[in-house]
Amino acid sequence: MTSDKSRGLLCIWTDIDPAHEADFNRWYDREHMQERVAIPGFQSARRFAAVGDCPRPYLALYYTDTLGVFRSEPYARAFANQTPWSLQNFKRMRGTQRRVGELTLETGEGEGGALALFVVPQAKLAEPGALPLLTKRAAATTQENFMVRASVLQTDAPLSTPVTADAVPAPADALVMLEASRPEAARTQARLLAETLGVPAADVYTFQLLWRLG
Repeated sequence: MTSDKSRGLLCIWTDIDPAHEADFNRWYDREHMQERVAIPGFQSARRFAAVGDCPRPYLALYYTDTLGVFRSEPYARAFANQTPWSLQNFKRMRGTQRRVGELTLETGEGEGGALALFVVPQAKLAEPGALPLLTKRAAATTQENFMVRASVLQTDAPLSTPVTADAVPAPADALVMLEASRPEAARTQARLLAETLGVPAADVYTFQLLWRLG
């Protein structure tokens, strides 16, 4: 299925102090995802953990009706009034990348248990025809064995406000996510696609699904 209406996406990609990892996971699993999905306009949320070495081993994806949800009063109110447990964990998160943007590509069948991602830098996106070429090549990966979904998040820099002390504001880059029923399939296709775009294969990271809340 290919969406004819672009959804919004909030992506939190982070590391956590190992001393507080158990509490971090309890917070995500018992409060934070539920709190966010309860905001009007939010559809679902998914959590992932990295397979293999990764500088930020936890990934959370929050899907919304449109990008405009992140400009809405209910979301602004929730963002400005974080819970004490949230504020505590924000202080413990490390190297966090927070991206809010529009899903300029969503194609495939369902959702995969494995996901591989990489970032396309802003400079590469600025090249003539870069985004159409990226979406075309990403969509084509869904025809490969075990591949079930491809999506591209185009980052909206003004909406991607950092929530942790050491975070760097996100540029207007793109995040490519390929999903599969096998981690190795997602990784292989993501590396092949990344290399065609001039992104090193070493910058591709693979994740497994932890759980979904809809």
